[in-house]
Amino acid sequence: MAPDDNPLETFAFDTWSALAKSDPQAFETARRELIEEVILSAPSKLQPRLRGLQWQIDRLRELHHPMGACVKISNLMWRQVVGENGLVANVQRLGTRSMNQAVEPSSATILPFARRQ
Repeated sequence: MAPDDNPLETFAFDTWSALAKSDPQAFETARRELIEEVILSAPSKLQPRLRGLQWQIDRLRELHHPMGACVKISNLMWRQVVGENGLVANVQRLGTRSMNQAVEPSSATILPFARRQ
């Protein structure tokens, strides 16, 4: 696979759904292979973290029925976004850092626009 290939770009939901219904074992094998492709397509420094996250997801799937696992996985993902040291906190930290840096004032020409009637 080329470095710029994204295995999820060709994901066909209906095909996967039909496979899950007709041959659950083949579906599971294909699911694991696709997950491995996605992890391998990520930068190598992120792969251990992705493997750890996938391990957590797999354990939740083992411990709960499908709907319960879905809720638990959703909560896990939200914690990655809004939890301590999550995406939001890191973006805010970046914003604070850039706001504290000296910024040279710049000038610009302001263009007048006529109001629509």
